[in-house]
Amino acid sequence: MRGRLFAGLLVVLAATGGAFVTLNAAGPLAGGAGPTGTAAILPPATTPVTRQTLDDTVDADGELGYGPVTGAVARRPGTITWLPASGARITRGRSLYRVDDQPVTLMYGDTPAYRDLRVGTEGADVANLERNLRRLGYDGFTVDDEYTYGTAAAVREWQADRGLEETGVVELGRVVFAPGKVRVESLEAEKGQPAQPGQKVLTYTGTSKVVTAELDAEDQRMARKGTKVRVTLPDGTTVPGTVTEVATVIKPGDGQGADPETRVEALVSLRSAKAAKAAAGLDKAAVDVTFTASRRENVLTVPVAALVALREGGFGLQVVEGGSARYVAVETGLFSGGRVEVKGEGLSEGMTVGMPR
Repeated sequence: MRGRLFAGLLVVLAATGGAFVTLNAAGPLAGGAGPTGTAAILPPATTPVTRQTLDDTVDADGELGYGPVTGAVARRPGTITWLPASGARITRGRSLYRVDDQPVTLMYGDTPAYRDLRVGTEGADVANLERNLRRLGYDGFTVDDEYTYGTAAAVREWQADRGLEETGVVELGRVVFAPGKVRVESLEAEKGQPAQPGQKVLTYTGTSKVVTAELDAEDQRMARKGTKVRVTLPDGTTVPGTVTEVATVIKPGDGQGADPETRVEALVSLRSAKAAKAAAGLDKAAVDVTFTASRRENVLTVPVAALVALREGGFGLQVVEGGSARYVAVETGLFSGGRVEVKGEGLSEGMTVGMPR
């Protein structure tokens, strides 16, 4: 980032009248700090050195909605006999849909259901099932990754309560694991329609309002899990948000010679009471997201255009005092919003420095 800023800075200097300054090699610049020379001609304009806080930020376009859409597919053949309404919210232990008048139950977990679960089975999906059974009020087993006879007994009790055959085996297609409660986004099948394994039945999202934002691949450093951001809503209200997921996505070309594009997609949660209240009633709304990578507090700053590139290397400022001007070598820090952090021997807040015309 800094390399790109320096390259851009040279262009700015050329366009705004910034000059390369030639100084005597025996001057203080050869020592690496301090005043480096005097200028006979005063600058056409000046600006003060100010002390402030600079943020390294990037603004990105975002969309307010319910986050990624996931498809629920049938895993067992039969006839679809019940579907929820679009927009319905479904919680743990409730039916996501029904096949042959038997429920396909929603449970919470990060590992998808991919096999029958029976005595002797071990794995993360077993732990998912046992956690859900315990939360639904069943007991007699230890919540771990092993399907025991105690687990099977609890499953038979659960099956009886759900109107299922009491086998003690959870067949593939009887449960759907999702990270939490879901909101039905769309229906992809109809009541009475035959269901075949692999057929999409419906799609769902989470139930909390989130923002999906896209950044250029070169700005990936800005979006990390846990990063705090600012979200500006359509009415101008600014609310806090937190990055919860980051993924790299490939955007396909346009079919007319344009290459695929790599983008960074960040999911931002709006969990504060203020954010939730402000976002209520908004769906699929365009928003602006401000990412902050770093902050420099209480530092000396000048406009970027005030910098001059020194022939000996680095940058300097033309300090104007008492009707005369002199050059001071400076170290640059964070660039932000057209200003730059500067350090230099004798440089202080309120000093006057030259600006190009």
